[in-house]
Amino acid sequence: YVKRSKRKKLAIDDSLNKQVPTHDGIKSVMADNLCNFSTNSDLCICMVTWNMNGRVSYEDLVELFGNNRGFDLLVVGLQEVPSKDLARLLQDALVDTHELLGVATMQSLQLYVFGTKNSYMFVEEMKVDKHGVGGCGGMRRRKKGAVAISINYKGLKLVFITCHLSAHARNVEERNSQCRHISHSLFSKYCNNPYTTPAHITVWLGDLNYRLQGINTHPARNLIHRNLHKLLRSKDQLLQEAESGQIFNGYCEGKLAFKPTYKYNIGSSNYDTSYKVRVPAWTDRILFKIEDPNKITANLHCYESVDDIYSSDHKPVRAHLCLKVHK
Repeated sequence: YVKRSKRKKLAIDDSLNKQVPTHDGIKSVMADNLCNFSTNSDLCICMVTWNMNGRVSYEDLVELFGNNRGFDLLVVGLQEVPSKDLARLLQDALVDTHELLGVATMQSLQLYVFGTKNSYMFVEEMKVDKHGVGGCGGMRRRKKGAVAISINYKGLKLVFITCHLSAHARNVEERNSQCRHISHSLFSKYCNNPYTTPAHITVWLGDLNYRLQGINTHPARNLIHRNLHKLLRSKDQLLQEAESGQIFNGYCEGKLAFKPTYKYNIGSSNYDTSYKVRVPAWTDRILFKIEDPNKITANLHCYESVDDIYSSDHKPVRAHLCLKVHK
């Protein structure tokens, strides 16, 4: 009788375990640096996110995009954009290779999609949307929230979202909540349309503002100085929260092989020496999710920071993703 009771209890426990949802979190993928823009891919996308801290120069934008511009689409997500005609500056920097296809803006939060010359012929549909999440970060025009572009390009539905979430290490739950609200709100006015199909790929790029948890600034900087910053990944709030099922379940991200991109002294590659001496963090990220990996293969060829730009307290982050559609 005792043995039968134990077996029965174990069976009940097993059935309960099966009902517990699993969380994949964010899958870290290696960038292979192998793309030669050949016919092996159906679509190559370069994505850049940068918190500009209210400053910009033409030279910085040229550096931002690099010399190798064989990609089909260039997606630029910007935060804390200065009060300038940035669209014109971007077009001037890309005039030889790409043209502007779409733009979404909300004050200092801006998103641009560029395509190769005459690529507008491949655009079947485009929508833009935005969602604010409150204050302006204590400074005029520095808006928090997200802007997004949904584009049907060469038969693929692509959604790009750039965001700027709440700052400070303590505001983890607030950032989680903002991510969820943005996800549920963007393009929600189209959800009742029975012909609306899910995106083949969704990309988030922006200043997500997740920090390092459980380490002080000097031990963190010491690891970075010794080129051991990979040991800080386990302290990253974004990866922690995703692993616990709070946000970005099923998304992918390149492995964090570059140094934390915040916070630098403006004009240098030295971390913050103000009285706050902030803990360095990977605040600036690019995440992507493929709706059906059996139909589309995504290869990450680059995930890096652009360290030779010094005009902001953030370093830009750049990713290069190529898609192959299985017929």
